[in-house]
Amino acid sequence: MGKSILVIGMSRFGRHLAKRLADLGNDVMIVDKNEEIINKYGSSFTDALCGDCTSEDVIKALGVESFDICFVAIGDDFQSSLVITALLKEYGAKLTVTKAKQDIQEDLLKRIGADEVVYPDKEMAEKVARKFNAKNVFDYIELTDEYSVYEMAIMPEWEGKSINELNIRQKYKFNIIAIKAGTYLNPIPGADYIFRGDDHIIVIGKNSDVVKVAKRT
Repeated sequence: MGKSILVIGMSRFGRHLAKRLADLGNDVMIVDKNEEIINKYGSSFTDALCGDCTSEDVIKALGVESFDICFVAIGDDFQSSLVITALLKEYGAKLTVTKAKQDIQEDLLKRIGADEVVYPDKEMAEKVARKFNAKNVFDYIELTDEYSVYEMAIMPEWEGKSINELNIRQKYKFNIIAIKAGTYLNPIPGADYIFRGDDHIIVIGKNSDVVKVAKRT
């Protein structure tokens, strides 16, 4: 069963977020003060409203307490983000997630009630940097500041050898959670799995340990 979600602000991030949430089967309501934007995108969602959410009357009318998650996805108007976040919490929003662009914004947003703060630009920059830092990293998901999941090519000398033979966990200090061969995915491969030259491994481990190996693949 999907969630009931409110997305305030149809910035580029807000539009992509709302669309993806709707595609995942959630009931999504969008709000923006630009009538042209609402007319253009409103029909794609469960509900849509043209209104200025810095107004207490608009927030009250939305019934924000009935939504599972309220996203504040305002583009460059940080003052509006602060006001809207504070009003959402004042009127009973269960979970408020607000977009930020700087570290100082996160501190201020949390002080006035944001449950979570997201940095789409910072997070994308981090992902791109990780991916291209080692040429054979194909994807990357950060779990904590120290640990991540990586998809990368195998080392050439691994071809024709098994996971057990290479003693990967002890020697390289990460765990293989899947092996990808083209479009085929082998989750949690056995220790007797023999590597092929075009295999990609999906591993979980400490960033410094994984990148050290990725740079040698």
